[in-house]
Amino acid sequence: MSVTDTPRDGSTVHPTAQPPVEPTSATGHAEPGPGRPTVLAVATAASMLVLLVGALLWAPTDRLQGDVQRIFYIHVPAAWIGMLAFGVVFVASIAYLVTRRARWDRLAASSAEVGVVFTTGVMLTGPLWGRPVWGVYWDWDPRLTSFFILWLLYISYLVLRSYVTEPTRRARYSAVLGIIAFLDVPLVYVSVRWWRSLHPGPVVANPEGPQLPGSMLAVLLVGIVAFTLLYLLLLRLRIDNAAREDELTAPRRHAPAAGHRGA
Repeated sequence: MSVTDTPRDGSTVHPTAQPPVEPTSATGHAEPGPGRPTVLAVATAASMLVLLVGALLWAPTDRLQGDVQRIFYIHVPAAWIGMLAFGVVFVASIAYLVTRRARWDRLAASSAEVGVVFTTGVMLTGPLWGRPVWGVYWDWDPRLTSFFILWLLYISYLVLRSYVTEPTRRARYSAVLGIIAFLDVPLVYVSVRWWRSLHPGPVVANPEGPQLPGSMLAVLLVGIVAFTLLYLLLLRLRIDNAAREDELTAPRRHAPAAGHRGA
């Protein structure tokens, strides 16, 4: 008997209400519905607000550079998290070559895209800070040059992924390039120690301790937390989108083979 049939005693049977099914992402996690922001998104927005208030209103004005120094609280965290993103590319690329699992390739590609966003922000905020302080927007000092090369390497990584269409070859070639490109990250870090540079030496990771007043250091740490949360949020969204794209393209890749077997 179906749920719409009427029993012999004349009573009415109502359809059993089915609980709503919560949509899930391609990674198997429940997706937030409209108007239901995730905890990560709320934490990111809150930390960004704290960062802006701290950078613009609470941190003291630099005695030598003036208010333009406040770009520091955006520029430096963006650079650190950008290099962290490329570190994730490095690890995920090695993991893909060892396991040949697509999830590692998706992680590497997604982290590279997000890392390019952060490093592009560094490339934009740097000249805005450098022009009032150095008198020029750009100078080919070791830190700037090595970071520019790093940015170009990961732009090349994304170009390679768009050029090679066959998934297995694309993942393999990209993994090799992702490993090689990361070798420039340590060079960026040590460039101000090894060569004479317009950039100042490390002001936090310093053998003598942080070279910043407490309030400036606190705002910088807030910036690192805020940009880390933003990175994780963007990375999660990009991985979910990449998984959906793979699901949509998989039937197209298998369709010709299936049609040939049917013939």
